[in-house]
Amino acid sequence: MNRVNHQPLERIAGPVGPRRIQSGFSLVELMVSLAISLVILAALVALFVNTSRSNREFERANSMIENGRLAIQVLENDVIHAGFWGTYVPQFDDQTADAAPADVPILVPGPCLAYNLWNADYENALIGLPVQAYDDEAACPALILNKVPNTDVLLVRHADTCVPGESVNCAPITPGGLYFQVGRCTTDPDPFVLGQSPAAPGDPDPFTLLQRECDATAPAEIRRFVSNIYYVRDYALNPGDGTPTLMRSEFDVVGGIPQHVAAVPLIEGIEGFRVELGIDDLSETGAAVDYTEQVEWQDPEFRTIAVNRGDGVPDGDFLRCTAGAPCTVAELTNVTAVKLHVLARSPQVTPGHTDTKTYVLGSAGNMGPFNDGFKRHLFVTTVRLPNPAGRRMTP
Repeated sequence: MNRVNHQPLERIAGPVGPRRIQSGFSLVELMVSLAISLVILAALVALFVNTSRSNREFERANSMIENGRLAIQVLENDVIHAGFWGTYVPQFDDQTADAAPADVPILVPGPCLAYNLWNADYENALIGLPVQAYDDEAACPALILNKVPNTDVLLVRHADTCVPGESVNCAPITPGGLYFQVGRCTTDPDPFVLGQSPAAPGDPDPFTLLQRECDATAPAEIRRFVSNIYYVRDYALNPGDGTPTLMRSEFDVVGGIPQHVAAVPLIEGIEGFRVELGIDDLSETGAAVDYTEQVEWQDPEFRTIAVNRGDGVPDGDFLRCTAGAPCTVAELTNVTAVKLHVLARSPQVTPGHTDTKTYVLGSAGNMGPFNDGFKRHLFVTTVRLPNPAGRRMTP
């Protein structure tokens, strides 16, 4: 019989020790953990606040820069077309003419003169003086309202760059609207017509000028008469909101009467606006421009240098038109460049910032320091008028 060697149970299983009791954090450990968490949370909150503040500041700066650039672009795109009248060239700017010009403007046209008071001299001045500038609203007090003090008013005139009916992007002819037609037929009684389109069927049509072929079935093209007035108003949407805004009044027809309509807001945050004009009143030889005589050539055979006509380049300093010293008709007749000064302002104040800068807006003097929390940026550009200036240049 086999004998089984039995081991004691405790030897097989091993000794059984006391059970380990699980426990949580001690009070000290909890306090340390809480303190570390609070430090991390405070750092995250500070990071979030600083990032949000930086993002808001970037938005303000971007808005200010975009508004300033947009204002310059809008103004430049209009000014560059000043004096464009299709194929029409005023006699005083036509260096191929063989006689003294008969269309030199003799008056400075008021921009808001009632249409029924226009006469031939006034219309001739509208064509011959495509750019005017003022430092007050007296030229059009019923239209230029709430103008920011110490800012300018700019008036730009030209024919529309498109011909109605030739492009889907060109507005159709408006009944009773003001249009410009250039005659190219040698038998046309007038070089141009500035008049209203027929307001109703059967009304007389003033646009009877013809193309070069003088075919009665092929009238000369007509273009919309464009006249825009720009100024800065001291509010955007609601009086007293404190947001200076660039405004524009366009020339349109209201109740069958051509006139400048109420100005509409264009770009907010434009606080300063100054205009200076470049006057070309000297010829390439340095002699004064003289429209009482026909073109005098230094070299009559080749006609490359006109002695008594401008050369398209402004002479001397740019000029600002003021109420105390308004620009004369002779000066405005010879404008070939426009210098624009635009001061843009951020939409909101920047906490902790004080604007102590002085901004130089041309010969009219400075603006600032404003000593407020708004940030500002000054934009300056000079726009050459390719139509008046280009006609004075000789090869």
